[in-house]
Amino acid sequence: MKNSSQTAELLHTLGLSEGRHLVFETESRAETQLLARVIILHGNHAEVALVVDEKIVLENANLSHHLPHTPAAGDWVLVTQENKTTTIVNVAHRYTELARPSADGLSRQALASNIDTVLLVVSVEKPPSLKAIEKLMIMGWDSGATPVLVLSKIDACENLAKEMSRIENVSVGVETICCSVKTGEGLSEISQLVSQGTTTMLGASGVGKTSLLNALEGTDATTFEVRRDGQGRHTTTTRKLYMLSGGGVMLDVPGIRSLTVDVSNSAVEETFADISALANHCRFSDCQHDGDFGCAVEAAIDAGELPARRLESWQGVQRELAYQRRRNNPREMAEQRKQWKQQTKNFRKKS
Repeated sequence: MKNSSQTAELLHTLGLSEGRHLVFETESRAETQLLARVIILHGNHAEVALVVDEKIVLENANLSHHLPHTPAAGDWVLVTQENKTTTIVNVAHRYTELARPSADGLSRQALASNIDTVLLVVSVEKPPSLKAIEKLMIMGWDSGATPVLVLSKIDACENLAKEMSRIENVSVGVETICCSVKTGEGLSEISQLVSQGTTTMLGASGVGKTSLLNALEGTDATTFEVRRDGQGRHTTTTRKLYMLSGGGVMLDVPGIRSLTVDVSNSAVEETFADISALANHCRFSDCQHDGDFGCAVEAAIDAGELPARRLESWQGVQRELAYQRRRNNPREMAEQRKQWKQQTKNFRKKS
């Protein structure tokens, strides 16, 4: 591939930030291998974007059987082109990754790779679940990208000030943007935010992600009406990467049907930054904030400085993380079930 300023500019258009050094599983690289970015994955082949003759082209690519792992939308890869066949032969290490637990709970499924910003889209047409917002924030922080909370459909919110007051209790340390596709409010702010690097939107179905993308780009992709229960049908069923006309790259992912937490401790600490800050003043470093002597978190609740539901939510996340760890560790799960069984026996004896 020609190493020219034009090529570098086109790779920047695909989301490769200036100065970003890509590290591949196998460092040896033939001259015939071209740098490309995965747009969308279709089973055992993918659609990739690459620079050929100083212009961006899209190609269908097969997956080599020797890849270290299956690529995901947003991955940087090396491809070969022989006999009119494009093949992905190497995958670069991801510098960020938005992921969720797989269906069996034994691994993680990448939703978006190599992203810079995560827009956590939440509709305020009806009062949103604070717990759902917290889980979105956890996934956002865990990705390694910068999370930004986007409150959509504000034109349909009966009391925006009231909802903002509720949400401020959980959106600690995260920029919040209010927007409406119908009125255009907040769109210029979001457009400026996504004009650099790679952005993805994370949220439940029906919160307006596809409509927001359409509004930013002036397109009219198909959207569906939200059902009466507030759950939208999945307009996006696969992951696809868009090169935005105003600069930057948008990686569109499906709506999240359920929010299962399986993340790093640092992501939880970032999401519950208020609790993390108070925990530094607890008497004991391993304080569980559950009746422990000298607990600064519970003291803050008693003083009215921290909402009690905030600690309850933190404890719920800790229980879910513990469950995921046991699920991934058969021996630990067996021990836990043994304890539960013994507790049930003891309870029956007492009654």
